[in-house]
Parts: sequence; structure tokens; C-alpha cells
Amino acid sequence: MGGIGTQAFSGRCFMYFFANVPVLDLFQYSVVDNVFSFTVAAMGAAALFLFNSRSQVAPKFRPALLVSGLVVAIACYHYFMIRHSWEGAYAYAEGKFVPTGKSFNDFYRYADWILTVPLLMVELVAVLGLAKAVSRPLLVKLVIAAALMIALGYPGEVISSPDRWTERVIWGALSSIPFFYLLYVLWVELTNSLETQPKQAKRLIEVARLVILITWAVYPIAYALGGTEAALAAKSGNGGNPSYIVALQLGYALADVTAKAGFGVLIYFIARAKTDALTDDEKNEDRGAALAMA
Repeated sequence: MGGIGTQAFSGRCFMYFFANVPVLDLFQYSVVDNVFSFTVAAMGAAALFLFNSRSQVAPKFRPALLVSGLVVAIACYHYFMIRHSWEGAYAYAEGKFVPTGKSFNDFYRYADWILTVPLLMVELVAVLGLAKAVSRPLLVKLVIAAALMIALGYPGEVISSPDRWTERVIWGALSSIPFFYLLYVLWVELTNSLETQPKQAKRLIEVARLVILITWAVYPIAYALGGTEAALAAKSGNGGNPSYIVALQLGYALADVTAKAGFGVLIYFIARAKTDALTDDEKNEDRGAALAMA
């Protein structure tokens, strides 16, 4: 009885950490592999840029760039592992890429999100420079909602059987609750913060609102494409249309590049604009506070 229970538990663990892969043609495999490669390079380049640009902004905004650099550094590592897993899951044979028997580890992406999405909230709140009485409770709400969104989405993501389509929809719906809550809070808080931001930064913060709205909208679309019956059938190896799986991987990767590397560069420009808007007295006060904390 113990052995059977252990085998069943191991099977469930395997299901929740790995995904089957469908047969792909040359273009389908290559476009995903190339986008993964591009994502690794973009995240790595953004990390170097953000870490090395901290000296160009006032000390009060440097934590935002530090966290932003950390976000893309974590994403760079995880996408390197995702690409490695993708290449290990396939072998070229008879003009197609066929499964090798090694499963594609989809958990890397969710491991990345559970770390980086809350940190994205931290970098955004840090660069806005809100009062502590506002920023602290706001950050708590955002981080908890972000963690819930990721945790509720993952059980549905790993479902690969068309018979469990309804179950995937339920998990997706549950994950959408904190997702839309996050978008609402971010939109409202960013809009409210415009009144206290310098003129040079207002336009950039308005752009940040749109970047969040547009790029984050890609994630539920990609999740839905990967959850169609044709996509689940392909994922389980029972026919179906592998194009949906390709669209899922491309959607997630490109959205991650924009939402992390692109957004990180935008955070830098906001920090630079707010630094340039500081008066000489404010700059001296900021330097003094930084030295006192050192």
C-alpha cells in the first residue's frame, strides 16, 4: 500500500512540474528556440544596464533600479534553463522535431514569476516615491495579490488532458481574480500619483500605465490559447494542433521581455526624470540621507 501511494504521489509531482511536448515542424521548433535565446540575451543585457546605471540617479531612486536589475537577472537565469529544457525535450528526426522522452520543465517559468512579479511591484512603488504611509500597505496588497495570481494559475497551466479542460478553466478563472485586482490597483495608484510627480516624469508614468495594461493582457490570452482542446490534445500527445503550444510559449516569452526588461528600462527613465527635477537642496538632502544610512 505504501509503495502504491508513493508511486501515485510521485506521478502527481511529475505532472505538476513537467509537461509533455508535441511533434513540431522545423519552423515551429526554431521560432520558439530563437525567441527563448532572444529572451535570455534581452534579460541579461537589461540586468547589466540597470545595475550599471544606478549611479546616474539620485540615491533615493537607486533601490528601484537595484530591484529592477534583480528581476531581469532572475528572469535571465530561468529562461536559460527553460531553453535548455526545451532543447533537451526534442530531437530532429525525418524532417521534424520529435519528443526525446525528456519532459519540458514548465515549472521554471512559474518559479520565475513567483519571484519576479512581486519584485516588479516593489520596483514600481520604489520609483514612485510615495509616502511610507501609502507605499507600505499598497506594497503588501500588491505582493499578496501577485503571489495568489501565480499560485492559482499554475495548477491549470500543467493540465495536459482535454478531459480536464473544465478544471483548467476553473483555475484560470480563480487566477483572474487577483490578476484584475492588480491591474485595477496599479492603474488607480499610478493615476493618483501623477498629481505629485514632476512634469518630466508624468508622461513616462502614463506610458508605464499603458505598458502594464497591454503587456499583462498578453498573459491571459496566452493561457487561453494553451488551454483550448486542440492545444491540450497536442500537449498530451493525442493529436491536436501544436501551433497553440507554440503561441503559448511565444506569448509568455515576449510578454516577459516587455514586462520585465522593457519595463525596467522605463523605470530607469522615470528615475532619471525625477532626479533631474530635484532642486539643489533636495539633492543635498538626499545625499545626506544616503550617507547617514551607509
